[in-house]
Amino acid sequence: MDQQKVDLYLTTNAKYFEPTVIPLLREKLLKSTDDKFLTLQATELKDPTTLLLISIFLGGLGVDRFMLGDTGIGVLKLLTCGCCGILTIIDWFSVSKKAKQKNFETISMFL
Repeated sequence: MDQQKVDLYLTTNAKYFEPTVIPLLREKLLKSTDDKFLTLQATELKDPTTLLLISIFLGGLGVDRFMLGDTGIGVLKLLTCGCCGILTIIDWFSVSKKAKQKNFETISMFL
């Protein structure tokens, strides 16, 4: 894989990943083929900022968890109004990190 392509991809998508995993992603991308790289470019990543806003405004209904793929906790939050607001407040502080971890898992699955 061409190093310029990898650097451009990581630069444009850095907000979707934790800073600690970017060197690992760079190494994996450099070893991957062009076909895998094209698949990665077509992969939709979850925006941590958007999920934070959704968590603030619709977190009591579990929409943020449904978007992350945590259906069980999403249903729990929906039925209990975010466990009386406790889970909602916890998610305000952790949903960005969870989105970045989910993005890393998605990319790692293709690599």
